[in-house]
Amino acid sequence: MLIRALFLTLGLVAAPAGAEEIRIAAAADLRFAMNEIVDQFKAQHPNDRIEVSYGSSGKFQTQIQNGAPFDLFFSADIALPRNLVRAGLAGGEVQPYAIGRLVLWRPRLDAPPFTLADLSRPEISRIAIANPKHAPYGMRAVEVLKTAKLWGAVENRLVFGENISQAAQFAQTGNADVGIIALSLAITPEFTATGRYTLIPAEMHSSLEQGFVVLKGAKDKPLADAFANFFKTPGVRSTMNRYGFTAPDLLPK
Repeated sequence: MLIRALFLTLGLVAAPAGAEEIRIAAAADLRFAMNEIVDQFKAQHPNDRIEVSYGSSGKFQTQIQNGAPFDLFFSADIALPRNLVRAGLAGGEVQPYAIGRLVLWRPRLDAPPFTLADLSRPEISRIAIANPKHAPYGMRAVEVLKTAKLWGAVENRLVFGENISQAAQFAQTGNADVGIIALSLAITPEFTATGRYTLIPAEMHSSLEQGFVVLKGAKDKPLADAFANFFKTPGVRSTMNRYGFTAPDLLPK
């Protein structure tokens, strides 16, 4: 109840008469793509308000379980919204929307291509990843390091961001020498202008299948269903593709 009261206190801003408002909890890897998608949606719903919070999917799941008043949840791990469905906190079924990818990103444009094996070099003293306790990208980064048999060499060099966006910022600002971050962040002008990335083979970690769900509290909000349906349109798919997200139905069988 305290979490719900806090969100309501901070989040309520008067909307135009007849307008609707929805709140979206979105995984941090969606930050750039979702901003574009929300702008596209607002062009069709100019009087409505869409408020997006970005962060760790695991933390959002906990907040929703504790009463945070979100209307939709976009998770970097499809298992988390499925947990909410089983807990009776969803207003519908989980919809898969993308497969995320991991990259190595280094804040140097003049550096030669960087590989996983290079992480064990002595001059690489800090490696940024999302916190594996609650961030899906962090969990997969740990899997990558163990698959590459680098865990023992680099475990003490890891610095944890609260989510994948913060981990990327650590690398970008020089608080880490390299980051294991989301392709959807590394591919943006903000990051391509300041560093280089190397795609990590998808077979080195379990899938980052992502999914969203309309939550139980949005049952009387047509705008939530409208946004959910909009997210499945070809225009949104095109935007997601530009940010390196693979559509689930395009994966090899």
